[in-house]
Parts: sequence; structure tokens; C-alpha cells
Amino acid sequence: MSELATQILLFVVSVIANFFSAMAGGGAGLLQLPAIIFFGLSFSTALATHKVASVALGVGATIRHLSENSLERRFALFILISGLPGVVVGAFLIIDVPDRAAELALGMLTISLAVYSFLQKKLGQSYCSIHRDTRGYLTGALVLFLIGVLNGSLTSGTGLFVTIWLVKWFGLDYKRAVAYTLILVGLFWNGTGAITLGVLSSIQWHWLPALLLGSLIGGFLGAHISLKKSNRLIKRVFEIMTLLAGLKLIIG
Repeated sequence: MSELATQILLFVVSVIANFFSAMAGGGAGLLQLPAIIFFGLSFSTALATHKVASVALGVGATIRHLSENSLERRFALFILISGLPGVVVGAFLIIDVPDRAAELALGMLTISLAVYSFLQKKLGQSYCSIHRDTRGYLTGALVLFLIGVLNGSLTSGTGLFVTIWLVKWFGLDYKRAVAYTLILVGLFWNGTGAITLGVLSSIQWHWLPALLLGSLIGGFLGAHISLKKSNRLIKRVFEIMTLLAGLKLIIG
């Protein structure tokens, strides 16, 4: 395959993957990372390249969501501070558990999120601020830190965990939760992970323009659609993306 054809295919895959990721609040790596590996990169190089490209998803979504001015700055800072240390720890962490066992366990957990969301019909359909006391924030920060560790050490899907945690623990509706996830995880968490992995591994720089442009366009369009549609639709897209991400981890 020619270099031009490779760039075009990477761009198309990136637009599609990041469009649905921007609607669901995560899962871009479900399509994007396997595609990068398929074109011949090692896993570590593909992961580092994917992480860098994913930052553009955050940029595209941020441009669209900030125009709505619906985010609480202090709460956004709380999510940022809670998760970033975990991202760095995850990128450096060496776990003695076999990779396949970890993927199976995470895959089953991810599928359980989809099943849980599907069974909870009213989950995330309306905004009700809860657990905003000291104990609530401490518990929320601990879980966000642990998700950050997963974000730094695994390929994709961790944004979905942040989305469901913000909905379940802090009472956000899906639209708000997705907005926080895309901006803070997509832009800052993934940016930190990209820098760390870039130091530890190599990056396929000449593929990044197609991937970055696709992520930027897909992220913007997905965020735009999510703002126009109902929480029920966003919930369904989240459940589908979460189910697919879990199945991919289990199948391998």
C-alpha cells in the first residue's frame, strides 16, 4: 500500500473513531489503535502515536463545548488534579499480572458498565449534584486517580470509565459528563500520557498529520452532535461503545 493510501485510510478511521468517541465520552482507541498497529507499527510505538493523536480529539471537543459555557471550573480542576498523577504513575507502572489476564478482567468490567447503564433506565438523564462534601470528593478523587492509572497504562476505553463515574457518583447527566471527559481526559490526561509515552517510546511522526486532523474533525463533529441530541441518545451511544470496547479486550 502506498504512503498516500495509508494516510487517507488513517484519516478516515480517525474521523470515524473520534466522532463516536466524542459522543460517548471515550473509546477512540477501539478503532484507531488497531488500525495503527495494522499498518506495521509495534504496540509501544502505536500506543504512543495514538495517545498523541487523541489529544486532538480533546482540542476539537473543547472548541465546541466551551462555546456552551456549561462547565464548572472548580469541578473541572478537581477532575484534572485527581487524575493526572495517576496517568503518570500508570505510564511508568510495571504490573506482574500477565497482559492477557489483565485484558480479560478489564474487558469484563467494561462490559459490566454497559449492562449497568442499560439496566438503569433513568441514569444520567437529568442533572442532580450529589456527593459534593469532603467525603464525596475524597472518594471521587481516589477513583479518578485509579482510572488515571489505567489511562496511562492501557490503550483505550478509560474515558468511558470517567464518564460513568461522573454520572453515577456526582450526579451529572450524560451530556455534562461527556463534556468533562472529552476536555479533561481527552486534552489533559491524554496529553500527559502522550508526553510520558513519547519519552519512554518512539512516535510515528509522519503519520500524525492525518491522525491529528481526523481526531480534530471527528472530535468537533461528535461534540456538536452530542450537544444537539438528547441524553437518552448519548446514553445509548455510550452503552454501545462500552460494550464494543469490552468485547475487543476479551477477544483480543
